Amino acid sequence: MGCCNRRCGLIAGAVVGALVAVLGGILIPVGDIIIQRTVNQEAVIEPGTTAYDNWVASGAKVYRQFWLFEVKNPLEVMDHGAAPVVIEKGPYTYMTRYLAKDNITFHANHTVSFLLPNVAIFEPSMSVGTEDDIITSLNLAVAGAYSAIAPELHSVLEYLIKSTNSSLFQRRTVKELLWGYTDPMLKGAVGFFLDYNSTYDGFYDVFTGKDDIAKVNKINMWRKKSTLGFWNDTYCDMINGTDATSFAPFMDKKEPIYFFSSDICRSVSANYEKTVTLKGIDVYRYSLPPSTFASPVDNPDNKCYCSDMTTSKNCTLAGVLDIRTCQENRPIYISLPHFLHGSPILQKEVLGLNPHEEHHKTFLDIEPTTGFTLNFAKRIQVNMIYGPSNVITVLKKVKDYTLFPLVWLNETATLDDETADMFKRELLSRIQMLEIIQYVLLGVGLVIFVLCLLGYWKVRRSHNQNKLA
Repeated sequence: MGCCNRRCGLIAGAVVGALVAVLGGILIPVGDIIIQRTVNQEAVIEPGTTAYDNWVASGAKVYRQFWLFEVKNPLEVMDHGAAPVVIEKGPYTYMTRYLAKDNITFHANHTVSFLLPNVAIFEPSMSVGTEDDIITSLNLAVAGAYSAIAPELHSVLEYLIKSTNSSLFQRRTVKELLWGYTDPMLKGAVGFFLDYNSTYDGFYDVFTGKDDIAKVNKINMWRKKSTLGFWNDTYCDMINGTDATSFAPFMDKKEPIYFFSSDICRSVSANYEKTVTLKGIDVYRYSLPPSTFASPVDNPDNKCYCSDMTTSKNCTLAGVLDIRTCQENRPIYISLPHFLHGSPILQKEVLGLNPHEEHHKTFLDIEPTTGFTLNFAKRIQVNMIYGPSNVITVLKKVKDYTLFPLVWLNETATLDDETADMFKRELLSRIQMLEIIQYVLLGVGLVIFVLCLLGYWKVRRSHNQNKLA
């Protein structure tokens, strides 16, 4: 009787173990469904969700760091046609994007529109000097006027330069160069980022993801238009992806991501580079491929961004984007810092540049389950052009068109410790706990099942041996 009880107990134990294992196995797909549903709900841009709270106002401080290029040999450039030698000075750091989105309006088609306030506050503790530091830089008015007028009018520009005692280069404070000053020749305000402070970026109109989470934060319209209209081409005028603050959840590292940057007036893609750990959170790092600013020779998709045969050297110059069409025809050229991934001639025309992949690339660190960008560094360089002239005295010795680097910036932000702890506690820890429960039940059930079967086999064998004896 006792032997029977033991066998019955072991059989019952095996059944229980099997049921526990089956329960664990069932919980794996069921748990995945629960996780996916929870994340999808929290990723929607609507009041009450995690995404909305972080979307309205950035939880992390966003900074813009500026490195200005100072010319070390201005007289040699003008008197002898020497290549300019530059040295970068910086960073000069400003806190930006600390104001919440403005004029937020939800629409019936599952989109929401808003404005992004532009404002910058100087951060002395994060800077190498003060805003009053003096920099010898390119004269924006002279270079701008040279690019804007026809050669037949160079005599007029020569008169204006001489009558106002202007030159190809000038000495200005950091604050003047970045945010503007009154130029004596133009009798108007000029500056690297003259229109930035106290203005807005947008309107943006993005999908909330309410009806389709795959579209969350994708830009539907910018400035109330669904295409850019800068490049006179359907492909280049497309507004692709999000604004890079977040992407659709459950990211596939094999697929590129797309985002639009108003700073460069175009959409770009980024590819998965590697997985890194950010404050205890695994994130996917995406970076811009070298083909982003490649010449049309190497990347035919960039053909529609090439509009000036002279400055682009018949569309063979790599590493530079002419954005005059979206800058009211101001001769502005965008590149990566120090002409990273640019044609070698760019570093021969201007000496002192030292491109470095890790220091000068743009990247985003994205938590793959939620699609939230937790850390990023957007790095771009602003350049202007000047060239030879038989009439303008300060340009008579210049041998060829020169793309001159004015400043490069690093817009960066990373989640703080408090936000990281909240993120891990409120979301990731729950997901991990559910996964642990699933596999523990499966493992414990299988162990009980196997042990009970082994015990049953041993008891039965012993019982059979006793009967034979």
